[in-house]
Amino acid sequence: MQVAPTAIPEVLRIEPKVFGDERGFFFESFNARAFTKATGLNRQFVQDNHSKSSKNVLRGLHYQIQRPQGKLVRVVQGEVFDVAVDLRRSSPTFGRWVGVHLSAENKQQLWVPEGFAHGFVVLSETAEFLYKTTDYYAPEHERSLLWSDPSIGIVWPILEAPKLAAKDASANVLSEAEVFA
Repeated sequence: MQVAPTAIPEVLRIEPKVFGDERGFFFESFNARAFTKATGLNRQFVQDNHSKSSKNVLRGLHYQIQRPQGKLVRVVQGEVFDVAVDLRRSSPTFGRWVGVHLSAENKQQLWVPEGFAHGFVVLSETAEFLYKTTDYYAPEHERSLLWSDPSIGIVWPILEAPKLAAKDASANVLSEAEVFA
């Protein structure tokens, strides 16, 4: 596995070693020992999630203000543009974002640490998105950051307004959001 920091060093792009031939391919999508050795992170994942969305659906930007979740995310069908926003007020990258293209084809993963808002928009006709989390879903602590907040300035690679859940359409801008210390 190859690990590369993004523009926000704690957010990591992970590329598994893929073994392929005329029959298809094989790779370890997760191995705790290899993950810890390659990233220096020792995290226990407690929940796996799987979503399917259609083109132009934007999910996020979500985070849990208490019981924050680290997320290891990947796409098993289709393509998305995946985004992490640093919500740690004490961080030198507070309010900054990184975005990467994840697809079934490139098989890359993204590590999104605790203290970040996370979301993605679907670029293909459909996409199936998997993610492992370091804490359980706690709806009472879930918050949403507005996907189009001009103070953050995320450049989403879409040409029309995305399809949003009601909670995402009415999410807070960064200046009004609950953030981490």
